[in-house]
Amino acid sequence: MKLKSFGLGVAMLAAASFVAPVAQAQAPESSDPIKIALFDWTSVNLNAKIMGGILEKLGYTVEYPTADYLSSLTTGLTNGDLTVGMEFWQTTAGEAMAASDATGQTENLGPLGPQAKEEWWYPEYMKEKCPGLPNWEALKDPKCAEAFSTPETAPNGRYLGGPVTWEGFDDERVVSLGLPFTVIHAGTDAAMFAELDSAYQRQAPIMLWIYSPHWAPAKYKGEWVEFPAYTKECYEDPAWGSNTSAAYDCGKPTGEIYKYAWSGMKEKWPVAYKVAKNYKIDTDVLNGLSGQVDLDGKTPEDVAAAWIAENEATWKAWAE
Repeated sequence: MKLKSFGLGVAMLAAASFVAPVAQAQAPESSDPIKIALFDWTSVNLNAKIMGGILEKLGYTVEYPTADYLSSLTTGLTNGDLTVGMEFWQTTAGEAMAASDATGQTENLGPLGPQAKEEWWYPEYMKEKCPGLPNWEALKDPKCAEAFSTPETAPNGRYLGGPVTWEGFDDERVVSLGLPFTVIHAGTDAAMFAELDSAYQRQAPIMLWIYSPHWAPAKYKGEWVEFPAYTKECYEDPAWGSNTSAAYDCGKPTGEIYKYAWSGMKEKWPVAYKVAKNYKIDTDVLNGLSGQVDLDGKTPEDVAAAWIAENEATWKAWAE
């Protein structure tokens, strides 16, 4: 429901039997919908619903178009088809963010709060079959690779990567580091973690892309593979690293998670822009909220609404 405050005096409001909502300081600057992008993982959609719910409390109209994670930075956010995206991970979207910055049509709204980590991960019980882990060179041992294999990949190990839209260069990494593994991309974030849960319960072999912030590293006991440390040169200069003829012979980068907006947001919806720019969330809080959705079966809308109700003072301050 769209709520408006018309700046009338207290006496006039009382006479009209109208009580302005506490959260509403003034009428929204535009009734056009603010479009907050949804992507294909839980935490970003939770942040989108929290952000959107706050803006609705402030009287704005909000829509939630589903968008492609990386291309949204140089398409929807540049032309205003999207107004804001709540999570762009420096670990996977660094190049796309640089391209977006170069257009001059988007604005980096600053970090979300949590530090991003994404890497190959395995359950601790797999170390018995590949005792050289977490050193990446252990994966080159055919016996270790076979321990991670499935009928579809044997004798190669199987690595379950994220959806192809996440990129991450795992296919290139396998080739450049000479790993006897076959990369299989999960169709969705949910499918990837459902497979992890099934394998973990059966103590079955699995190697997959795990990221943080996420509830999985807390729920499951395991480790990230320790690859050669990421450098910019590793991704850009084939001569760098152990394979002098190929790039990506290192691990994934770590870094910030950024919010991005269409450059016109600041002028068209200045209070909403202020909320988006000030929006922050703690890693542990985000992990817990994501677990409520993925583990407890709650809807993102319900989890977001509860957060908004419990943190009114916080988000009101963001709008000031």
